[in-house]
Amino acid sequence: MHCTKCGHQHSKVLESRVADAGDAMRRRRECLSCSFRYTTYERIEQAALWVAKHGDAVGEVFEREKLVRGLTRACSKRNVPIERLEVLVIEIEDRLRALHVKEVTSEQIGELALEGLWHIDHVAYVRFASVYRAFDSIEEFHSVLERCAAGAKSSGARQLSEITH
Repeated sequence: MHCTKCGHQHSKVLESRVADAGDAMRRRRECLSCSFRYTTYERIEQAALWVAKHGDAVGEVFEREKLVRGLTRACSKRNVPIERLEVLVIEIEDRLRALHVKEVTSEQIGELALEGLWHIDHVAYVRFASVYRAFDSIEEFHSVLERCAAGAKSSGARQLSEITH
């Protein structure tokens, strides 16, 4: 590790502690040449998670921000804090990484997003489902609305009146 002040290669570790909820090590160092103190972080480098898109042989790297944007659009003008959506995206990414595969499908991501939205806001769920599943008919909308209404009744969710009126 090079000193950030003089560039000397050698330093000693003064203190180490867990940081970022256990995902990193924070180390306080002192340069052996100039005695300058600085902080470094050590993290596990995770391999990129690839997304296989329907009909696309190449795929693309999973982009957390892209999923946040889609969920934010679905929750537009709803009382859903962006922080809750960011937590949902982290949960989705964690579940995908727990599969221990290099590549996931956009369908897997979409289904996990729908599952999460179901517990957050039924109106946002319907909005996301209509785009993600590309509804072709009013019957498909009606089917999802009925399922939401039934789920809202059983859970007492606040969205029931918004869905049925």
